[in-house]
Amino acid sequence: MPLDRRSFLQKTTALAAAGLAIHPDLAARAHVSGADVIRIGLIGCGGRGTGAAVQALSTEQNVKLIAMGDAFRDRLDQSYSGIKGQLEELEMDLGRLDVDEDHKFVGFDAYEKIIPLVDVVLIATPPGFRPIHFEAAVAADKQIFMEKPVAVDGPGVRRVLAAAEEAKKKKLNVVVGLQRHYQKIYTDGWIDMLQNGAIGDITTSYVYWNSGGVWVRPRQPGQTEMEYQMRNWYYFNWLCGDHINEQHIHNLDVGNWVKQDYPKTAAGFGGRYVRNGKEHGEIFDHHAVEYEYADGSRMISQCRHWPGCANKVTEVFQGTNGSAPAPGKLMTKSGYALMDYNDRRDPNPYQVEHDLLFKAVADGEYKYADAENGAKSTLTALMGRMATYSGQIVTWEEALNSDLDLSPATYAFDAPPPILPLENGYYPTPVPGETKVK
Repeated sequence: MPLDRRSFLQKTTALAAAGLAIHPDLAARAHVSGADVIRIGLIGCGGRGTGAAVQALSTEQNVKLIAMGDAFRDRLDQSYSGIKGQLEELEMDLGRLDVDEDHKFVGFDAYEKIIPLVDVVLIATPPGFRPIHFEAAVAADKQIFMEKPVAVDGPGVRRVLAAAEEAKKKKLNVVVGLQRHYQKIYTDGWIDMLQNGAIGDITTSYVYWNSGGVWVRPRQPGQTEMEYQMRNWYYFNWLCGDHINEQHIHNLDVGNWVKQDYPKTAAGFGGRYVRNGKEHGEIFDHHAVEYEYADGSRMISQCRHWPGCANKVTEVFQGTNGSAPAPGKLMTKSGYALMDYNDRRDPNPYQVEHDLLFKAVADGEYKYADAENGAKSTLTALMGRMATYSGQIVTWEEALNSDLDLSPATYAFDAPPPILPLENGYYPTPVPGETKVK
């Protein structure tokens, strides 16, 4: 979150001219209610959902958050207090937070109660739920902000792709939280120059998300296994899809964006070396994947969660006539700088996403259709996970058409989740050469 109101509310109208299609003749319905206010509903009240709500309420439009939902009441209450506190810090109108008690919904079915009440849906639930919630929002003709990644398995990706086509037909704006697409260091010429041959043909891409990892929430007395996994959703594939999917998707997406393509194969390795306790569920703590595109170029991918090690989150590109050593930088073979972007006034891309979405909604324009790319970059990450888990080469078609559905048979706190701990308290983990992923 930005530190002050001024930086928080900075706008970037130039982004609309930087390759985002404008269709003034299309009339996306802005206000189902027929009123001037844009009614917002938040589905998923974790940290990202709280941030997305504050960013939506910080746009220039006449907006109100009128409904909130989460699987857990305590998370909903924490989010409500967090939103209120941040609005107070930013000296914003608290009337924008207008969630009555009867518009606070708890449980797996909360989304069904929120969607009919609002004009714009913010989907910030764990990734495993996003195909369900996105599908329902599109069916109800809502404008949508959805966090990334958008699924955790092939069946989920296919559901999102199908709903994305419906959203296009209905001219519903959909913004996905791959915020680098709304960040000036990427959009202010760098991506265009790479795509248009500033350093020649891109032969190799290097993408990284190497960091120390994330939170763990201890098991509490009386918790069912379903509740424990829901509260520790990051460590279970049916909820998260592994950290190659939940975090590294950002960098993989930039690689695809530069290449204007999606990889045809993935091969690699991974495992659990540092983060390998009972509390770490079933996911790996490191992945190294080599992707190949149709033109024979490669994307070399690294992501790991090892505390105390060197961190690296970036994208690097090598071309036939030069290199891009970091976002916003381009070099010739001789070392001449073609571009060295260092504008410290770069506005917060998390805010820009919402500024542009809500302006389009208020203006009744259809301008944003991010869901298809969000699904395909999600599938890129899932290909990598499938390759590291199995030790096999995985093709795009195999990943897309996989019938391996990770979702539970029943969504209820007293129902068993798709994976259960062994007698020793550890969870079964993938074994390359043995694990089946298709």
